[in-house]
Amino acid sequence: MRHLLELLDGAVGRVYEEEGFAYRPRYTPLVRALMQDEPMTIGQLAEASDTTQPATTQTLALMVKDGLVLSEPGPVDGRQRWIRLSPSGRALLPGLQSRWKATASAAASLDAELPVPLSEVLERAIQALETKSFDERVASARGRQSKRRGA
Repeated sequence: MRHLLELLDGAVGRVYEEEGFAYRPRYTPLVRALMQDEPMTIGQLAEASDTTQPATTQTLALMVKDGLVLSEPGPVDGRQRWIRLSPSGRALLPGLQSRWKATASAAASLDAELPVPLSEVLERAIQALETKSFDERVASARGRQSKRRGA
């Protein structure tokens, strides 16, 4: 899985870099969420982007450093951070949207070459793991191994 992710995200990242576009593919879920609604708390952003809170926090730190988002204290609780796109982040949106269309077209091209579209396999895998987590599956497999050794 990591290798597949590197082949996909790595390629998209290299295209951005070659075009001189200061953006990382890992920013996409957060940017898409902020395009729909802002400001958002880190927790809201994690939920809206379907990423974990630690991953969201790490990605936001990079995005703040790159000047794409603003992180401001919440109006009621200063410890809570409100995130919004910065003017620089907002200025990237037209270029991002055209690049996302090209990426979607490339993904469709890959899907067409496979016996089963990768997007379909990934969706089914996500659904299966939401039904029964991978750690539950590992625990079940370990239980079966223990029974075989004990028998």
